[in-house]
Amino acid sequence: DVLFAGYVNDPAACYAAADMFVLSSTSEGFGNVLVEAMAAGVPVVSTDAPHGPREILGDGRFGALVPVGDAAAMAKAMADMLDHPTSAAILKSRAADFKVEKIGDLYEALL
Repeated sequence: DVLFAGYVNDPAACYAAADMFVLSSTSEGFGNVLVEAMAAGVPVVSTDAPHGPREILGDGRFGALVPVGDAAAMAKAMADMLDHPTSAAILKSRAADFKVEKIGDLYEALL
């Protein structure tokens, strides 16, 4: 089933119940929702929308990337992800790379 819940104050329960997270944006900035899903250990399928998904998903190492507008590729990637989900531990580790403290430390090191 697909759930379009609208605004949810605390999405943790939604992520906990999800088999995968799908982002079908035609354009996307950073995409906090990708990191949130990964932090919850939820496998991710995303369009390769400029500019955030490719960076967050490590060029596809941490989730599937499909061309924007390619519904067939999206469907195949979703089916493949259900059959062979990315490890929750790997996803959580990657999501930790985007914690505020870690980014702050990296930024401070540049100064």
